[in-house]
Amino acid sequence: MQVITRFPPSPTGYLHLGGARTALFNWLFARKSDGKLVLRIEDTDRQRSTDEATQVILSAMEWLGLDWDEGPYYQTQRLERYKEVIAQLLEQGDAYLCSCTPERLGKLRMEQKDKGIKPRYDGHCRNAGLSRKPGENYVVRFKNPLSGSVSFTDHVHGTVTVQNSELDDLVLERSDGMPTYNLAVVVDDMDMKISHVIRGDDHINNTFRQINLFRALGHPLPEFAHVPLILGSDRKRMSKRNGDVNVLDYRDRGILPEALINYLVRLGWSRGDQEFFTREEMIQHFDFAQINKSSAGFDMEKLLWMNRHYIGQTSIDRLVPEVKKFLSFRMHDLENCPDLGSAIKLHQERASTLVELANQIEYLFKPVKNYDAQALSKHCDEFTAELLQEICIVFSDLECWTQESISTALKTVVRSKKMKFPHLAQPLRIAISGSVQTPSIDATLAVLGCFETIQRTQSFIKYLDKETISPN
Repeated sequence: MQVITRFPPSPTGYLHLGGARTALFNWLFARKSDGKLVLRIEDTDRQRSTDEATQVILSAMEWLGLDWDEGPYYQTQRLERYKEVIAQLLEQGDAYLCSCTPERLGKLRMEQKDKGIKPRYDGHCRNAGLSRKPGENYVVRFKNPLSGSVSFTDHVHGTVTVQNSELDDLVLERSDGMPTYNLAVVVDDMDMKISHVIRGDDHINNTFRQINLFRALGHPLPEFAHVPLILGSDRKRMSKRNGDVNVLDYRDRGILPEALINYLVRLGWSRGDQEFFTREEMIQHFDFAQINKSSAGFDMEKLLWMNRHYIGQTSIDRLVPEVKKFLSFRMHDLENCPDLGSAIKLHQERASTLVELANQIEYLFKPVKNYDAQALSKHCDEFTAELLQEICIVFSDLECWTQESISTALKTVVRSKKMKFPHLAQPLRIAISGSVQTPSIDATLAVLGCFETIQRTQSFIKYLDKETISPN
């Protein structure tokens, strides 16, 4: 049997983290098994489904690198097929027309709630033998078995069973002729020869109903694996407030796709204490036995920690165009500035996101307009301007501008003045960046360039001459 998995998002909104992890698990199992991943767009909710949402989902899949082998298939292009199956079920006597009005159903639910009964359809039209009449509104319901039980062995939860008496006659076709989720899913899984259904465990109750449909249609069951939901940072169901946002929002925050994939695979799946996995390792080691039964909590700090690791491991050639996107938003002139790759390398291991990395190197690409008042008070005095003027003269005499030559020049001036290195390095940091938050001063100046270093230092000297600097 060939392994065929599927990822069936509904285009009524963005692709969120839970959906992305479901897609990832299906992708990993298909790749490990030399199988196929089918992408299916479940767009039968015409009022809420949009082309824009579909494109957002496809873009998120592509950004995450989760390629599919078949599709995307659209349920709205398969409506005739669903009608065929519904007609088959009606002819077999496994489905029936129902004329119950919304008013009757609403009253029924209220009465059941008042009696402490689980709300469910009471089978009012089950044996009525209704036939379609012009001008009448009907839904089509499935004749769920009245006795016995439904049981299946789940790859995560083991054997799961429910009594048929707990299941009501679900609607297969709405009064507007559109198929419902449970009908369309079963028909699609049959036609697309889906071998394994991997989805969130909030679908377990749907699985019982779908199994009865599979059996009524005489089709063998796929295997099931229901994975636990991802909870928010507050251990509650995810929402926009606690991390459940569009996957592409994480891209726009400067998260690398490989970091998000690695983080998602560890939410509910593990292999010992290993934290970081290449894609090849994920494919090689992924199995259902290592999926936890309990829900995992989303932790933004953990994701940022993981992203920091990946930024530090990523090649400069890869980072340059990514970081440039964020710098370009600020309309910087990157053509007449320090080398972007060198600037990134200087700060590469100090940033948790690409946005943060862009923010950290931004001072190298624009003139300093403000100086940190606390840094000025702590590191500058009435002798600072004279000291900086001297280092500018030394810098202008350097034959080559390298980190080594800069370091030698700084140490020479420090020794001649019989002072500690920070007494010179910290004012220089303020001069070229506005604060003291830079990497090593010699490496920073090497990237900034001789002309820009001297120009910024002279501007700072003029600023100091206008200010009264009190001794520390």
